[in-house]
Amino acid sequence: METTLRGVGVSHGVAIGEIRHMGTAVLEPPARQIPGSEAPREQRRARQALHAVAADLTARGFLAGGDAQAVLEAQALMARDPELLADVERRVAVGSTAERAVYDACAAYRDLLLGAGEYLAGRVADLEDVRNRIVARLLGVPMPGVPDSDEPYVLVARDLAPADTALLDTALVLGIVTEEGGPTSHSAILARALGVPAVVGVPGAAELPESTVLAVDGSTGEVIVDPSAARQDGLRALAEQRKAELAAAKDPGRTSDGHLVPLLANIGGPADVRAALDAGAEGVGLLRTEFFALSSPGSEEAPSESSQVEAYREVLSAFPGRRVVVRVLDAGADKPLGFLTPADEPNPALGMRGVRTLLQHPEVLRTQLLALTKAAEGLPVHLEVMAPMVADRADARAFAEACRAAGVRASVGVMVETPSAALRARALLREVEFLSVGTNDLAQYAFAADRQASSLSRLQDPWHPALLDLVAMTAEAARAEGKSCGVCGEAAADPLLACVLTGLGVTSLSMAPAALSRVRAALATCTLAQCRRAAAAARSADSPEEARLAARAVLSGE
Repeated sequence: METTLRGVGVSHGVAIGEIRHMGTAVLEPPARQIPGSEAPREQRRARQALHAVAADLTARGFLAGGDAQAVLEAQALMARDPELLADVERRVAVGSTAERAVYDACAAYRDLLLGAGEYLAGRVADLEDVRNRIVARLLGVPMPGVPDSDEPYVLVARDLAPADTALLDTALVLGIVTEEGGPTSHSAILARALGVPAVVGVPGAAELPESTVLAVDGSTGEVIVDPSAARQDGLRALAEQRKAELAAAKDPGRTSDGHLVPLLANIGGPADVRAALDAGAEGVGLLRTEFFALSSPGSEEAPSESSQVEAYREVLSAFPGRRVVVRVLDAGADKPLGFLTPADEPNPALGMRGVRTLLQHPEVLRTQLLALTKAAEGLPVHLEVMAPMVADRADARAFAEACRAAGVRASVGVMVETPSAALRARALLREVEFLSVGTNDLAQYAFAADRQASSLSRLQDPWHPALLDLVAMTAEAARAEGKSCGVCGEAAADPLLACVLTGLGVTSLSMAPAALSRVRAALATCTLAQCRRAAAAARSADSPEEARLAARAVLSGE
């Protein structure tokens, strides 16, 4: 009998196929004592396993590229953590086997993460995946993961480990449904990068029987169990209609009455350039430079100026005559870098991250700014440089001064990711030339809701009217100062919300390359006046659901 489950649609498209569940297994090794004479051998086995798993995660990241590489490198850092190794060796020295020592040491770290606030608690799934990989290697058993199948299928899991999601075979995986996760979880980000329809946060999904037919609509968040033949035909027709609309949308981003809205790409490095160009990106709205640091083995030393110049130049040269917005290192919280990030912060999400960290390490910031300047020399590219996690005018002034001191020949801007930055946007613009709204973190800090916590997905929804108010406030400040205000958070990838953001006064939209064609097609169907009316309707609502329905009613002419 046909039933409908609801979650959060995080990657657009329609998928219909039979369920295959992500493999699961209990990887808890037996607790047994070993004689002291075996301790050196067990410690050696543990060291080798940790190093091998870190190397495997790094290799998977290089194969995947882009956002996936940054995520997997962050996991590799966990396996390379010297404190973890020291704890494992201590446990072996008092009689544990290598595999049991790893299991218990990771359990202790897990408890620390769970007790350190919701932001770090969101890293528990990553730690457990690292633990399982190390223990499986020590036990000599296969790592549970993506199922084997000769036929295409819909992958269903409680949640997905980044190492599995990053290398999914998109010829076989039609769609993804997870019981946990939120719109900015790692599985959601990677699903969007792969272009696979996905819905996360679906209660009961993991209990659905194997081989059940599912229809997944990543646009609406609906998951239909045992859909009728008529429903399947309708969804397929809808999918074909959407594809046709996307194929017809090739021009620069603009509304139907000609209001230009440049559509830019969020990328992690050179590996993402081809996808951005193929999707018709008009430039880069967010180049995440922590990618380059995370791809350095160990990430314990800052990348050299020469290595940065080479990597940046490869990206900049791919966009002649176009805009490339580079975010300086955004280290901290879930992106720790050994040479920048404090190891003992009680709450990293509210601590030293982004520009705060860089201003405490001016030599790292100066080296990066010099590298960007040299990389752009002689290239016909419009380079723009921005700082993350800016809180007030003092932060903006300090970053602008650092850019001037390094001889940066580029527009200088800041990201609006904190409520204070949105509230004082006009003051920030007296120090810099542009703003870029990071809706993921802005929502996290506005609602005090960890962006990785599926239980708080209601407060992570970019349609929340309070978040729209903050974006509107920021865009209005930029308009009043005669400067630009873009959005580079995941909100820009939602075609309907992109129209609303345009109506709020946002001047450019940046997103994963896979989303560009859908947003381009959506903008082309409505006038600027309609976008403004939709934005006003959304802001007058009291919940994300009501805001979404109100905007859709305006834009559809209901």
